[in-house]
Amino acid sequence: MNQINSIWQTDFVIAHTQMLAGSFRKWTGRDLLPGVFNPAGLSRHVFEAPFVVVSHGTESDPVLDYGNQSALALWEMSWEEFTRTPSRLTAEAPNRDERARLLKIVRNTVSLMIIPVCAFPKPDGALRFQTR
Repeated sequence: MNQINSIWQTDFVIAHTQMLAGSFRKWTGRDLLPGVFNPAGLSRHVFEAPFVVVSHGTESDPVLDYGNQSALALWEMSWEEFTRTPSRLTAEAPNRDERARLLKIVRNTVSLMIIPVCAFPKPDGALRFQTR
């Protein structure tokens, strides 16, 4: 089995996905994914979703602790690299102050932050993202 395809099957990711989905529902009133899934099914569908799902810990310099397959592809990292990355490094250098400002606003008020982003192609064809 391909290692990337087995990530969603780990006990940590199954439990973490349930926590993410519960938090999303609490703060938005919506389901992260439509449909009813058992824990493993939810983990698989969120991991394979065509949109990015990312979370980080609560350290003073938070480190990413989850990224679905779309996130891993977007940042071009393996699971191991991704889950060792400080979340502040997910924004390009010019956007880090704005990212930090948004995080400071919500740090003590919510456990889930949803930030709409827009993708813009860079000259080399890669995408850059800007919060809206």
